Amino acid sequence: MTAYPDHWEADVVLTDGGTAHLRPIRSEDAELLRAFYARLSPESIYYRFFSPRPQLTEREIEHLTTVDYDRRTALIATIGEEMVAVVRYDRLPERVSSSDPAGTAPGGDEAARPGTTAEVAFLVEDAHQGRGVAGVLLEHIAAAARERGVHRFVASVLPDNRRMTRVFREAGYRAEQRFEDGVIELVLDLEPTETSVEVMAAREHRAESRSIQRLLFPRSVAVVGASRAEHSVGQTVLRNLLGGGDFTGPVYPVHPTAVAVAGVRAYASVLEIPDDVDLAVVAVRAPSVHDVVEQCASKGVRGLVVVSSGFGETGPDGRERQEELVRLARAYGMRVVGPNCLGIANTDPDVRLNATLAPTMPGRGPVGFFSQSGALGIAILERTAERGLGLSTFVSAGNRADVSGNDLMQYWEEDPATKAVLLYLESLGNPRKFARLARRLSRRKPIVAVKSGRSTQGVPLGHAAQALSLPDHAVSALFAQAGVIRVEDLSELFDVAQLLAYQPLPDGDRVAIIDNSDSLGLLAQDAGVALGLDVRAPVDLGPRAGAEEYEAALAEALDDDAVDAVVALFAPPTIGGYDLRVPERILRLAAGSRKPIVATYLGSKGMPADLRVNGPDGTAAAGSVPSYPAPEDAVRALAYVTRYAQWRQRPPGRTPELITAADRRRARALVEGWLRGGESVRATSAQAAELLACYGVAVAGEREAAGVPARIVAMEDPSFGAVVSFGLADETAALLDDRAYRLAPLTDVEAAELVRAIRTAPLLLGHRGAEPVDVPALEDLLLRVARLGDDLPEVARLELNPIAATPGGAAVHGVSLRLERPVGPRPERAARRLP
Repeated sequence: MTAYPDHWEADVVLTDGGTAHLRPIRSEDAELLRAFYARLSPESIYYRFFSPRPQLTEREIEHLTTVDYDRRTALIATIGEEMVAVVRYDRLPERVSSSDPAGTAPGGDEAARPGTTAEVAFLVEDAHQGRGVAGVLLEHIAAAARERGVHRFVASVLPDNRRMTRVFREAGYRAEQRFEDGVIELVLDLEPTETSVEVMAAREHRAESRSIQRLLFPRSVAVVGASRAEHSVGQTVLRNLLGGGDFTGPVYPVHPTAVAVAGVRAYASVLEIPDDVDLAVVAVRAPSVHDVVEQCASKGVRGLVVVSSGFGETGPDGRERQEELVRLARAYGMRVVGPNCLGIANTDPDVRLNATLAPTMPGRGPVGFFSQSGALGIAILERTAERGLGLSTFVSAGNRADVSGNDLMQYWEEDPATKAVLLYLESLGNPRKFARLARRLSRRKPIVAVKSGRSTQGVPLGHAAQALSLPDHAVSALFAQAGVIRVEDLSELFDVAQLLAYQPLPDGDRVAIIDNSDSLGLLAQDAGVALGLDVRAPVDLGPRAGAEEYEAALAEALDDDAVDAVVALFAPPTIGGYDLRVPERILRLAAGSRKPIVATYLGSKGMPADLRVNGPDGTAAAGSVPSYPAPEDAVRALAYVTRYAQWRQRPPGRTPELITAADRRRARALVEGWLRGGESVRATSAQAAELLACYGVAVAGEREAAGVPARIVAMEDPSFGAVVSFGLADETAALLDDRAYRLAPLTDVEAAELVRAIRTAPLLLGHRGAEPVDVPALEDLLLRVARLGDDLPEVARLELNPIAATPGGAAVHGVSLRLERPVGPRPERAARRLP
């Protein structure tokens, strides 16, 4: 019997935002199965067994719980202590007649290979049907089957069991359907398809978005640990809920002895609260959190915000306590923000939730903010309010043991109240998923990120993440590939955010400057040129310029088809007063403009009242003009936004199909054969050439290259997955680390960008009159190598060095290859699960 596959265990998010735990069935689950079966309706039982069966016999229970995790296996879904669903497969014996539908591959008449086809069946408790349990179980049982060498599922479904038929049809696998003897028989090819991957991603998106929505829109909140001590953590959260936030639902203080806290009736435990509780803010000492979570589970609480410290940030014991907190919460269907966090806030007028420790909460606005740091969160919210920048929602994740920035991006993508996303990141739990989600979200809404730890790439103690192995400039390149605006610090974060929140995106990089001080104008011009903007000579109106002069110059610039954005600089004259109508005219013209305007107005920072369009609640609204203390700050923010706008305007490109399925199978067979003798293999040059040949890449032989020597590397990064880098193969490039990076696979647009991303790219493009090399040939090489790296996670490192780039082509003269057996499938190709 195969050993219990504990790596099949997973926490998953269901379509309504709740969670469940999936695991292989065990023989000791007999009582769990018996209780589960007793709760099923006669209809569900009939759909599963095609006949009435009021109860299972002891022999049937033993059969259903005794599996070998190979020929016969089953996965169950549990919520709390109860089993709510089960899926199983049983391998079918070898078929000798291709006329038997169970032995026929979809679309063909060949008999199935021995043991590669299995019969699959589901059973979901009635109370949990419609929550997406069957869909996620199918993903996981399919992944387990592929791991065991099963390539097809056969499912028999009664015609009126439309819900289960839909589960199979909508999974996205290649399928064939037959109708015989009153039963629908479906045959599913388990090889992942583009459709099945898209289906899985769409389901993940809906589920994770819904789970965050449940946290941010609670109907009631309990504060567990609501102390009577002034300035204590529990009382601070309670007063913020009752005070400035003025939460629209009931708030329940929980205190073991107090009758009331902050003038509100208190309860000794969550279980004594007479009404439902959606969200619990936990502010008790770390050792007591476990008991509180158990009480919240019994009460049916849907989400937890744990502001308590004393978890992973304190060392191994705290890490163990943190892992147990998450395990217990997820087992009972709850998501966790924290621990060691500042809290969450939602400025929606229908909720007005301020479940944070922050004394200052910004007003309503179009920006969603995620911060990993609890300690820094207070300063972040204070600076947000100082700038006059409004927020839609705010989440401080602290140790980020469960809810992460990825979850928030899933939510903000569909949130109509959020126009721009701000991220303060100290670690990346699933960088590959981050890049995938960011690329999709950035096409609709800008993402501005500060990623700390540039010098170390380390992970703060307590975070559920691993250190990044790529150099920081490579991480920046991968952010840029996904459309993320990565800035240097929090000041730049707010500088860019206030422009994105209230002004339109520029159509191009052509910038006009209007000033009343030639010194300010020159500073802005120099900054723009240094940042790669196409800057016009500043229009200096002179120190005595008033409202009419500014209005005329600004109108002319905005009407000019050769201008994409305007920088308006206004400094008070050294002698005498100034025209107080200037900001009014700037604001009037900005209101109807499709071009962004940024200002340096009297040294103001943020959204000054004179340049603000007030929304219904007095906060800044669209059309407000952001101001910066110095011209360089204004131009830098504009440059960041311009680069993002250009990224968004570029077509996403396509990933060309350069090789056949047969070539891919041949490459897969070669790699599996070479790794058969061990976990790691350094391939010979001949073997590397043979593998490259599968992808249409020829190795010319090891001899001195002619032309410009280049270098391509494909590697399997533990955080980002398949990564490809490009650079020149000389000592200067190595000394300067002049390498450009992208995630694989590449689109044709990305391959073209990658060649041109290195600082020494002019040597390839005809520097100083030299004949350009065959750049399309280099792009073709990159596309093929990137596809190889993406197809084969066993390729730990493949290096083509040197590549002779000449006007007549690109010839590979050297190659090295190291293979390693991966621990498991890449996260984006595995069944969806919480980290």
